[in-house]
Amino acid sequence: MQPVRLVVIGGGPAGVEAAATAARLGAEVTLVERQVIGGAANLWDCIPSKAMISVGSVAAIGRRWTRLGLSIDCAPPDLEVLRQRMRSMAEHLADSTERQLRDQGVTILRGSGRMLDAHTVEARLAPAVQAGTAPWPSEDPAPAGRAGFTPAAPADTAVVEADAILLATGSVPRVPDWAPVDGERVLVTRQAYPPPEIPEHLIVVGSGVTGVEFVHMFRTFGSRVTLIVSRQQVLPHKDPEVAAALEADFLATGVHLAKGARAVAIEREDKEVVVRCEDGRVVHGSHALLAIGSVPSSAGLGLEAAGVAVDPGGYVPVNHHCQTNLPHVYAAGDLAGRLQLASVASVQGRKVAEHAVGLHTHSHRHLDYDKAASAIFTEPEIADVGLAEAEAFALGRKIRVTKVPFAVNAKATIDGDPRGFAKLVSDPATGVVLGGSIVGAHAAELVSVIALAVSARLRVDDLAESIFVHPGLSEALSEAAR
Repeated sequence: MQPVRLVVIGGGPAGVEAAATAARLGAEVTLVERQVIGGAANLWDCIPSKAMISVGSVAAIGRRWTRLGLSIDCAPPDLEVLRQRMRSMAEHLADSTERQLRDQGVTILRGSGRMLDAHTVEARLAPAVQAGTAPWPSEDPAPAGRAGFTPAAPADTAVVEADAILLATGSVPRVPDWAPVDGERVLVTRQAYPPPEIPEHLIVVGSGVTGVEFVHMFRTFGSRVTLIVSRQQVLPHKDPEVAAALEADFLATGVHLAKGARAVAIEREDKEVVVRCEDGRVVHGSHALLAIGSVPSSAGLGLEAAGVAVDPGGYVPVNHHCQTNLPHVYAAGDLAGRLQLASVASVQGRKVAEHAVGLHTHSHRHLDYDKAASAIFTEPEIADVGLAEAEAFALGRKIRVTKVPFAVNAKATIDGDPRGFAKLVSDPATGVVLGGSIVGAHAAELVSVIALAVSARLRVDDLAESIFVHPGLSEALSEAAR
């Protein structure tokens, strides 16, 4: 029996995991990637942002240490050192991932890929990419130019026949027509790791996950920060109590929140930027940063010619197996538009590989997006999983909610950071844990306990009877389960 021929277009978290899993399962795998193995959104956005946030968090912790009897003066960060660290991390991760894939027998084609028909992929092999010189974001063209197939320069091509195809080309930062991004004073996220200079006064447009992380990052670097909030709370899709806790911390540290303000224009005036809002409000600053979402990289992939359906937003609709309208063509990651998290994309990639080689005919669990944990790396951190209190209320569902503030937790008191709380949502009839949220130090790690409980359908009694470390932040979860 011939091995399944899987062609993956896009080497981000979904594509890499699919390629590695399929190769281990005996498939003949070809991966086409034109920028960086590991994913541009991952290595040029997610990881650098968390690395910069960690630097800012060290500075914030240093300032809190005065309460513990220590006096530490944190100098402004050295941007060149940060820049070299960001690049070194991305290159290391990309190189090690590529080496691992090649060791597993994956054929890697460095270039742009598109479908010629339902079973044929063409890879245009750009010489610069073949040589391993894919540009760092600050050297790359404007973000909007990154999406899709780019046949600009002459290049060799390779044509690969496939039994199954995975489309995992990701997304790029959204840049509206009214935002004159120049990479100097008006920035998108990928131009801010780090920016050309530390802003004196940064205006962040967008109050979702990415926007609030940038607020925290530059606030800790010493910048004055104004956050343009189009609605009446930051993090509009999160639990209002969680959002309120973050807002309170922002206000306490001098962040200005322009609520109910929808940006409609950005103008540059010498060394100043001006953000104009729909209601007439005007905000002046030294720099502006756009954090208003992303657009899928579906243009130029040959989807129409191959018969792959695309929705009006450019996303590729998929079913619970990540199949498109063509059963042998899959889409995963940001391109599929389900839940845009690197962790989710990786699991999607693994599920696609298992399905493509036929494991779905045996025991095969579908990915449950409602049980995916997520985190926001602000100060304090925020994390949640499963059913939220506000969501249950909107659905009219009966729930039991218990909350324990970290102010009564011994470890939080020892560390000098008692902000936040741990909240559990459970079924009052069965005690099954349905979800939870955490605001506080190390929330991104602590939420794993709740995520496991939600996935395994554990009861609150199971958590309450667990003996956690003392003193430990995790004790708050055990207490919330009682």
